Amino acid sequence: MNKIGMKLVVLAIALLAAATLMAAGRPPSSVKRAINPPGTAGGLPFSNGILVGNTLYVAGQEGSDKGKLRPGGIGPETQAALQNVKNIVEAAGLQMTDVVSVNVYLADIAEFAEMNKVYKTFFPEPRPARATVQVAALVSNARVEITAIAVQTR
Repeated sequence: MNKIGMKLVVLAIALLAAATLMAAGRPPSSVKRAINPPGTAGGLPFSNGILVGNTLYVAGQEGSDKGKLRPGGIGPETQAALQNVKNIVEAAGLQMTDVVSVNVYLADIAEFAEMNKVYKTFFPEPRPARATVQVAALVSNARVEITAIAVQTR
């Protein structure tokens, strides 16, 4: 091997070593992990939850059990949607007390009060910040879809 070839090999080894050391020093807070607990829908083009460091982002959860909307209207659907959120939160090693923000999407804003009755049972004080909006339509003709962000502070 000539001198130029040898220098290129040494340079390549040095670059590989530097890249390995930089990757090893990557802070754990930047590692992203999918959270898809048993019983949640599979084969979707998204994760049910993404945990980055101590922050969990929960994808929109409809009021379904095993892929089928829970019958009975907004109350039972809200119960199922929030149970799905709770399952994802707990699968990530967090608790509902760690939820800091929630978005609620309703097919009919007239169902706000009934949704709110169920919602209150899932969140102790201090309750998370929340936005509730009416949307034109939800997938599967659902009445409600709920997203959440949780931050583990303990």
